[in-house]
Amino acid sequence: MIQIHKNTTHIIEAVNCGEPQPIAAAQAMAAQHNGDRGTVFVIDDDPDICDAMQALLKVHGWRVETFLSCEEFLKADYADRKGCVLVDACLPGMSGLGLLQSLKKSAHRLPAIMLTGQADIRMAVSAMKAGALDFLEKPAGSQELLASIDRASEATKNVSGLTTLREQAVARIATLTPRQRQIMDLVLAGHPSKNIAADLRISQRTVENHRAAIMEKMGVRTIPALIRVSISAA
Repeated sequence: MIQIHKNTTHIIEAVNCGEPQPIAAAQAMAAQHNGDRGTVFVIDDDPDICDAMQALLKVHGWRVETFLSCEEFLKADYADRKGCVLVDACLPGMSGLGLLQSLKKSAHRLPAIMLTGQADIRMAVSAMKAGALDFLEKPAGSQELLASIDRASEATKNVSGLTTLREQAVARIATLTPRQRQIMDLVLAGHPSKNIAADLRISQRTVENHRAAIMEKMGVRTIPALIRVSISAA
């Protein structure tokens, strides 16, 4: 299980530092886009995080609207708006997962990214099955966050691109051996390597070797990325 505790200071530092380009260049890019990128709807019960996200995203050309709860967001007029939702998983009242499930049933679907400081693999799988296009762990670096938002935004505009991504995911899974596919399924079910080794009656080191091979064949470096590719193929 991945245990990353929510720390507002570290999250804000991760958002504000390590910019992929100088501020002046980013501001020039924002002026160039000037509103055509769409809106990022940030939902987090921590006002400091909302402010930090807003500062980062505005510099990169996004309009930003912030909400302190899912209920507050659902009362807003987001129908027929382009952009994406960036929602914290653990919120008072309706959870981030609950919001994803609500959006999935809505006629006005927006692509969504779940951001959480207390994550595990099962939560990530549940989020993506509920419709999240990505799942990021706090503290998320600015480059990772911006890339995820770009992917979510493009997903609604490029159906052929989604088809290509799905075909690539299916092709990558086809390269796995039966044992690797078995281990990948167990990893995505949230089982640690130690338990997988005991269940399959193989050594933990063998499991770790298989996991490394799986990540390489699937073209990913993190478990959330592996989940994204796996669900794309499905």
